[in-house]
Amino acid sequence: MDVLEAIKNRREITRYLDREIDKEVLEAVVDATYFAPTGNNLPSKDIIVITDPEKLVALKDTTPFMPWIADAKAAVAITGRPDISKYWLQDSSIAAGYCWLAAVEQGLVGAFGAIYHAEDVEESEKRENHARKVLAIPEDRRVVAIIGLGYPAETKPPKKHIPKEDMVHYDSFGD
Repeated sequence: MDVLEAIKNRREITRYLDREIDKEVLEAVVDATYFAPTGNNLPSKDIIVITDPEKLVALKDTTPFMPWIADAKAAVAITGRPDISKYWLQDSSIAAGYCWLAAVEQGLVGAFGAIYHAEDVEESEKRENHARKVLAIPEDRRVVAIIGLGYPAETKPPKKHIPKEDMVHYDSFGD
């Protein structure tokens, strides 16, 4: 599958088959996450690969919107390091995108658990602290996202988008 096809066909899937993910498949996803670019090539992210079913179940309480993670066969948590780079959030977000695309390429599906909440400090702290406790993440890391992974137990058609000309502008906004 080429990258554009993966982007067009990617959907958030929260129902997974009861099938373990092959180690080579999961490592390909981890490699894509690891090799994602960072500002000034600084080590501004950490990656936690979760395959322990008990930890996946415990992570469902990270936010009210993540019950599906309990049924995932693996997950990738991505943390940012504000002490290393002012671009920690961008770097972690890019890594999450690469992770998801690599999963699609490997025949997996995923769902994005947004942990860091830029607009609600109290909610972000609650979510991040729960993930820190479950995954033993140090206090100096910001927990950006946890992506649940598995083989699909459902399929969905590609999402409908607003017309491209309503969103894409050339040379200046509105053109």
